[in-house]
Amino acid sequence: MASPNIAFDNIPASIRKPGKYFEFNTKLAVRTLPGNPQRVVLIGQRLSTGTIAAGQPVDIFDDGQARLYFGAGSILHLMARAAISAYPHLQLSAVALDDAATGGLAATGTVTVTGVATAPGVVAVNVANGARAVVAVSIGDKAETVATALKAALIQSNDLPVAASTNAAVLTLSAKNKGTLGNAIKIAATSTVAGITLAVKPMSGGATDPVLAPALTAIFAAGHNIIVTAYADKVSLTALRNHLDAVISPLEQRDAFGVYGHAGTLAEATTLAGTTNYGWITNAWLRGTSSLPYEIAAGYAAVAASEEDPARPLNTLEIKELNVPDVAQWASRKEQESALYNGVTPLEIGPGNKIQIVRAITTYTLDPQGVQDVALLDLTTIRTLAYARKAFRERIALRFPREKLSERTPPKVRSELLDVLYKMEELEIVEMVDAHKDGVLVERDMQDVNRLNARIPVDVVNGLHVFAGRIDLLL
Repeated sequence: MASPNIAFDNIPASIRKPGKYFEFNTKLAVRTLPGNPQRVVLIGQRLSTGTIAAGQPVDIFDDGQARLYFGAGSILHLMARAAISAYPHLQLSAVALDDAATGGLAATGTVTVTGVATAPGVVAVNVANGARAVVAVSIGDKAETVATALKAALIQSNDLPVAASTNAAVLTLSAKNKGTLGNAIKIAATSTVAGITLAVKPMSGGATDPVLAPALTAIFAAGHNIIVTAYADKVSLTALRNHLDAVISPLEQRDAFGVYGHAGTLAEATTLAGTTNYGWITNAWLRGTSSLPYEIAAGYAAVAASEEDPARPLNTLEIKELNVPDVAQWASRKEQESALYNGVTPLEIGPGNKIQIVRAITTYTLDPQGVQDVALLDLTTIRTLAYARKAFRERIALRFPREKLSERTPPKVRSELLDVLYKMEELEIVEMVDAHKDGVLVERDMQDVNRLNARIPVDVVNGLHVFAGRIDLLL
């Protein structure tokens, strides 16, 4: 037994030998809130040259590791590069998928060279995100010579997502990974050489992506906070949504959210977000960029991970190393408003040609009845809820690891919950604790004699997204 207000874990009540006995109690040691480091996991395809098998999660610390593990120019290698470029201090891991076992086709595109150079100059081919092959051309060089030189220059860029080959004066580019993602690889060609022209046939023909489920199964118990998928189709996003439903459930409590990217039209982006309509999935939209959608997703996720304050908006934060699209492709203010009303996070071009987040939102716009619902609009809302759950759970676990349930227990538990709320209020993660503290209830369950139930009102701090002022003219 113990005294009314003091309980011992290691000193038994049956001692009869005289002595002065002391034990150490660490349950009250932690009086602060927990940290909020964000772990990101990438899911994409590898090449057969990669040294890490498919389905095996692995930590990534630099671009060289990603190249070695997944193969140079693979989807997963380029995702890792984009994430590390956006935030070098990222806690990053990845799990690879192989190309689809059946039905997988690699996208192809061509650059057809014609003519004979009548003056010296330069030809160039741009592939995807910043990869550029430049060749000097001399008078008299034929089309076949120029095509061969371009192939040699592209081969030197081993990190490209395509392999290059030639047949006469036709330069063929084939996606290294099979599947539909190769169709998004952009090719551009220019020539300053009189007599030489370059004609581009865009990448196409890629078909059948791998199934996302095996990778999600591999990371189910890992506890990542941000899951980045290279695959932004209805089937893959449904699999991601089902996975998130499972891991963030009250029984699992491994809070996470999913991320994908989009570089197509606004209509395509809003349609995809509408079919997803989920508060724990967010996307980033940058129309017309030559950066690949999965590079957009990886960079966006890395920037989100860089902000550990769950309530602080990501507005204006830069995503580095993405390619700025042509001015004609920049989203107008009206288009950005439409995106934000339809579950799409727009990116914009800020001062210095920096690509910035306008406002990070989720794809959730409608409740199950089809009624517009802003409850989970902002990404900060779900991040704050996840952090609050973590803070409450850890505090209760630390304070009451072997607690008896008596009439004294509910008030003690309620006191700890309120302490967590007040500490989060000090950090401006939640607010109005005093106004809602009477709603903090801790009571015994009516069916399970060993269980306590709690109700905890959490008024999350919102982001300052809009300021409106009226200027009155006085003469």
